[in-house]
Amino acid sequence: MKQAIFLLLSVFLLFGLLTASGCSSKQASEGFAIYLTKDDIPVAEMEKLSHIDLADTPAVSINDIISYNRATHEIELTPDAYERVMGLEVSTSGRSFLVCVDRAPVYWGAFWTPLSSQSFSGVSIWVYPYSQQGNIITLQLGYPSQSFYQGEDPRSNPIIMESLDKAGKLR
Repeated sequence: MKQAIFLLLSVFLLFGLLTASGCSSKQASEGFAIYLTKDDIPVAEMEKLSHIDLADTPAVSINDIISYNRATHEIELTPDAYERVMGLEVSTSGRSFLVCVDRAPVYWGAFWTPLSSQSFSGVSIWVYPYSQQGNIITLQLGYPSQSFYQGEDPRSNPIIMESLDKAGKLR
């Protein structure tokens, strides 16, 4: 009798562990997000690296986004997310970020301060505390203007657009 109870408890325990591990391995897709780099990698070193670790949490998640304009790449954020982005410490050399879908990097860029006299040939998000644009940030080409950008424009990547559309954020 004791063996039967032990066997029955063992089967329930094993079933419970298998069910729990199966549930924990299935994560909901995160979708579009903008991450800082884990070790705050300088902008000048980003292109040289083959692997870059993401920060633990995104600087901008899909839940922070109200809408994304596919034509202008303007992102309307919630007020809290906008404050968080505008509150980032950004040096005059920029601050690296990665645009990801489901934590997989699609392209990289840098937060940039208009106080910088350095140019940048990548995708930039300008961080300044007194914006007249409401809660909108823009993924821009180059800094201080698009004429400093070289290469192909990665912002309309189909993976990104599909993720934003699936989340109902794309307009």
